[in-house]
Amino acid sequence: MKDYITDVPGIKVGHQDNEEGMTGCTVILADEGAVAGVDVRGSAPGTRETDLLSPINMIEKVNAILLSGGSAFGLAAANGVMTALEEENIGFDVGVTKVPIVPTAVLFDLNVGDHTIRPDYQMGYQAVKTASANEIRLGKVGVGLGCTVGKLLGPKQATPSGLGSASIKITDDIYIGALVAVNAFGDIFDKEGKIIAGCKDKEGNFINTYKSMKEHKITGFGQNTTIGVIATNAKLNKSEATKIAQVAHNGYAKHINPVHTMLDGDTIFAMSTGHKSIDINLLATTASEVMGRAIVKAVEAVNLD
Repeated sequence: MKDYITDVPGIKVGHQDNEEGMTGCTVILADEGAVAGVDVRGSAPGTRETDLLSPINMIEKVNAILLSGGSAFGLAAANGVMTALEEENIGFDVGVTKVPIVPTAVLFDLNVGDHTIRPDYQMGYQAVKTASANEIRLGKVGVGLGCTVGKLLGPKQATPSGLGSASIKITDDIYIGALVAVNAFGDIFDKEGKIIAGCKDKEGNFINTYKSMKEHKITGFGQNTTIGVIATNAKLNKSEATKIAQVAHNGYAKHINPVHTMLDGDTIFAMSTGHKSIDINLLATTASEVMGRAIVKAVEAVNLD
């Protein structure tokens, strides 16, 4: 196993980024479509096609999930993803063509590089064309390129972050994986509860954002957001996929504090590519674990010292 979301059968990942703009996008493709759900907990989200994933709405499967930088501008990259998939005759059949279903979430990274460069049509298109089941890159790649964490005192005292991914083999033939771009307002904690990335004082020491919020004026206006995907080859319907996305937020809550703030747009998608049944409670609990591991790996990949 690669300990990456691409361990899940039927899942491919593609990245595109721009170092001048310090931004990028990451697409998670399902070869044969995936039943999907979503849960948005942050109060400053930027999303596209999330209403479609409600269990009461018609469409059963998505073809890809896109995670993008560029704030709301980055939603434009989904158009490129759709074109690339349409060229491959992938999507919901409407007779005259097939319409690719590509739910999208964005994060804010405009203040990291050149803010006039954002993920666009071409970047989304190329992310699909380069997608692979062998993708294993972490850190400053794709949507993770412009990520930082710990922004209580502004971007200059934040810590670099990036893209993380992890996977778990639950049974002999059922896998679950997570992929996440960690761009949180809060600090990041390891499994022992130690801060490993976050807001720093002028001497470079972590200050603990939660404990310091009473003493400092909070800066920013939604310039954050952690966005991620859970994928599994276990069989799920839309309601169950939504539940998996909900419980996976426990991985956020264990490793990010503060989390789900008015300044974050924290969002998790869940994708099911298979037909193998498993207890939903076991799957959901494992989703939380694998998401937490992916968050830690995201910051470790760019803060190894």
